[in-house]
Amino acid sequence: MIKELSKSVREYKKASILTPIFVTLEVIMECIIPYITAELVNEIQGGCEFMTIVYYGLVLVGMAFLSLLFGVLSGVVCATASCGFAKNLRHDMFERVQNFSFENIDKFQTSSLVTRMTTDVTNVQMAYMMIIRIAVRAPLMFVFSVVMAALMGGMVSVIFAVVIPILAFVLFLIIRKAMPIFRKVFKKYDNLNNSVQENVKGMRVVKSFVREDYEKQKFKTAARDICGDFTRAERILAFNGPVMQFCLYAVMIFVLSFGSYTIITSTGSAMNVGQISAMLNYSFMILSSLMMLSMVFVMITMASESGKRIVEVLNEKSTIDNPENPITEIADGSIRFSGVKFKYSEKAERYALENIDLSIKSGETIGIVGGTGSSKSTLIQLICRLYDVSEGSVCVGGKNVREYDVETLRNAVAVVLQKNILFSGTIKENLRWGNENATDEEMIEACKMAAADEFISSFPDGYDTYIEQGGANVSGGQKQRLCIARALLKKPKILVLDDSTSAVDTHTDKLIRDGLKKYAPDTTKIIIAQRTGSVEDADRIIVLDGGKIDAVGTNDELLKNNAIYREIYTSQNKKNTDDAVKAVENA
Repeated sequence: MIKELSKSVREYKKASILTPIFVTLEVIMECIIPYITAELVNEIQGGCEFMTIVYYGLVLVGMAFLSLLFGVLSGVVCATASCGFAKNLRHDMFERVQNFSFENIDKFQTSSLVTRMTTDVTNVQMAYMMIIRIAVRAPLMFVFSVVMAALMGGMVSVIFAVVIPILAFVLFLIIRKAMPIFRKVFKKYDNLNNSVQENVKGMRVVKSFVREDYEKQKFKTAARDICGDFTRAERILAFNGPVMQFCLYAVMIFVLSFGSYTIITSTGSAMNVGQISAMLNYSFMILSSLMMLSMVFVMITMASESGKRIVEVLNEKSTIDNPENPITEIADGSIRFSGVKFKYSEKAERYALENIDLSIKSGETIGIVGGTGSSKSTLIQLICRLYDVSEGSVCVGGKNVREYDVETLRNAVAVVLQKNILFSGTIKENLRWGNENATDEEMIEACKMAAADEFISSFPDGYDTYIEQGGANVSGGQKQRLCIARALLKKPKILVLDDSTSAVDTHTDKLIRDGLKKYAPDTTKIIIAQRTGSVEDADRIIVLDGGKIDAVGTNDELLKNNAIYREIYTSQNKKNTDDAVKAVENA
């Protein structure tokens, strides 16, 4: 985990190295100051001259200034290193997610990925900041202070041999108890974020069904659960402070009482006032360094779980990769499925698609119909390698899709998915997702083919109209037409419309189909639709049932010979089966 996370330090390696150097110099200055102070006290006690006091005073001021300077420098470079590390870590995670296949994305919930890129990265950032600064400062201060206390305190320093093991044991117990709680709490963060995401995304549904109280209660339960775990963890960690303070005051009392007794009984020969002063300072430094170490351990305890979750994302290998020598040119839009079987997970008990054998010529218009759950969308997602087949092969342009460069393949296959997504920005900016170099004339032409130009022109700002996040300020039908126009701008060899005209009326649907014939006669068009009217003009129609091809034929052939298609057709056109067949025969 540490090895993987350290790869994100990169250009901030220099700042990460300078931080402990400056911290070391700061600690050296701080640990020498009590010694100089003790010498000054002894000189004053012995009746020194005023210039001696001035000399020691100037030395102390200089050392204090140097300590301050090194402290400031360490803080600046530490902030640069830790914030830069977090920036790189988020970038690396986001870049990895961008390369994920649909199968990889299915493995992680969206809310979980958000938590990992925000809360988990922040925890790791805080731990990294503590490691390169406080985790260096505390041990150095501890070692220097113990050595100096032993040299100056003699037998009085024995108290540390008793206190330090007690503190170490208490800290061990605290971490042992708190660690399991932190492991659980981050998983609950995912559930909380998932609740927020679902609620915000489905706000219209929540309000239309008057389920605000239910959603509030669901969120309250998730928040209370997290609060309960953190409360239990904080209760355990709360013992750390009082134990530290108790030991600090116990040491101070022992040093003052035993030291005073030693001075009185030895008449200053075994110990003097300056040594007691130094011992008190070193006692405070030793215990404060232990307190800092305990804070570091607590933060590392939290961050270790966050780090594991981040590394899970960084180590996740995309199930779809480029071959060693990928093909970067696609001859045409022909498609062939050969013995294709597919399931979403190796653990799945049944295949989503089975025994798919199908050949589609370049330039053909293919309709796909079938009941809900018949795997229509799954079939077309195999063409552009959003998923890879479990068995068999899919070929485009005469070559197996696994042989192509993924970017080349997906640029040649434009897919308008069932869930249409628009991004915040102008209509032009959204359209240029299809072709970033598209001219205004090309965008207008594509929108005319998608029957979108008319409603765009009705907007006051036309093609410069701002689209809210997710396309919230346009209707479902308008959103679908903009997505179709965006796909057309790619000028693909294969165009897939996955139920992409379900929100438009039949007249607009026909305008779009007519536009596609004129605009892209050589493009292979695959239209998935619930309405038979959307595919009745197709060269061939594929009927899917339970993940298998039930029949392939024209509209007329399927009305005569296929019960599933005939049932869909008659239910939508309010005809009985006999009338539908007679109409075909008479035609």
